[in-house]
Order: sequence, then structure tokens, then C-alpha cells
Amino acid sequence: MTNSVYIASSLDGYIATPKGGIEWLNTFPNPSESDYGYHEFIEGIDAIVMGRKTFEMVSSFSPWPYSQKVFVLSNSLKEIRPELVDKAEVVSGDLKTIIKKLHKDGYQNLYVDGGKTIQSFLKKNLIDELIITKLPILLGDGIPLFSAQDQKVKFEHCSTEVFEGGIVKSHYKKL
Repeated sequence: MTNSVYIASSLDGYIATPKGGIEWLNTFPNPSESDYGYHEFIEGIDAIVMGRKTFEMVSSFSPWPYSQKVFVLSNSLKEIRPELVDKAEVVSGDLKTIIKKLHKDGYQNLYVDGGKTIQSFLKKNLIDELIITKLPILLGDGIPLFSAQDQKVKFEHCSTEVFEGGIVKSHYKKL
């Protein structure tokens, strides 16, 4: 059972602009059209757990980007648009209880996505793996990847890859 994060951030640790914009992610040259290992990663995932704001952004993509079931963590969203009902489900409550139920239901390898969601998982010590791709840009402000923690969570470095345009992807596993 693994709860993994696969995310891009700026050098100063932001995953989006203050208003949630991610357009800056596409401002780097990628002549080889690399996916930076994303497809290999996503093929090993059973389900995706994301927050409401991330879901709202992703649900505007056409076509729908995931073949895996998406579980949307939200206390305010009560239902999924009809065209996404078979693709996504709203869940709420205690994170550890939700994860235990998902694992019991056969979802062993979870992709955790969204700033607040990742921060909440980290605070509960529920992240097993971090794959962070740093893009060579300073945003100066925005939605941070990490927030203050009540406890130290140690990870070991597994690998780092450098891509065109100075993009650097590092992989860490929790000790």
C-alpha cells in the first residue's frame, strides 16, 4: 500500500499562482515532448485522491485525463456532475479512515494530488513517496507545496533526473 505524490513546483516551492494558475508549467521548452516519467508513474496507480479545488480544475480538461477512479476530498461538494459520476466520487471524513476504506476496497496504490490535500496527508504522516519535479522559475507567491508540520517526516533520496530546460525530478521514499 503506497500513497504517492507526483507534482511539479517552482524553485521557491509553489505549485500554482495565488489564484491557482498553472499556465507557467507550460512555459519551458520540451522539444523531445517528454512526459517526465508521468505515464510510467500513473500506470502503477489504482486510484487518485484529490481535493475539491484540484478536481474543479481537472474536471474542465477535455478529454478527462484519468483512467483510474478519482476520489474527491470535500466537505462542501455534495455531488459529481452527471458526466463524471462513473469516474469520480466525493469522500469526506477522517483521512486515515478514508484511506483504510480505499485500501480495503482494493485501491492499494494511491496518487495524492492538490496542495491542501498533500499538506493534510503529510500532517497525518500518510505520504509514502514524493516525486517532485522542480521547474527553474521563481513565482514569488502562490500556493505552496508544503506547510508547517507538527512533526518531522524523514524521507530518503532514491533518484534525481535532469531534463531539458533545467527541469529536475527527484524521487523520495519515507523512511
